[in-house]
Amino acid sequence: MVKAAERVRRPRGAPAPAGEDCCPSSLAAPLDADRALELARGYSALADPVRLQILSILGAAPSGEVCVCELVVPLGKSQPTVSHHLKVLGEAGLVEGERRGKWVWYRLLPERVAALRAALSPR
Repeated sequence: MVKAAERVRRPRGAPAPAGEDCCPSSLAAPLDADRALELARGYSALADPVRLQILSILGAAPSGEVCVCELVVPLGKSQPTVSHHLKVLGEAGLVEGERRGKWVWYRLLPERVAALRAALSPR
């Protein structure tokens, strides 16, 4: 084991010696502008506690989908407010809805959620 006094400090920004990974990148390659914008839209949609709750409820739904009418009580929000949050999540590509009569049933799009998670995962 190397003692603190024996460690050689590299100047900030200096490359690590061969075979030594100082801070591995969380991304396999730098993001291009389009991919960065796409990811930012997804993360922005997640930056609200109500929308995180909605994703959690949808993800835990035994049937994989939930009627908008079933989200009002658990969220403690009005139906128009819940619909607004679902619209934001839909525009970010995280959920999709299907109209059945007067109600809309929503389901999580797991591949999109997985893409957001993967973008932050160390490789």
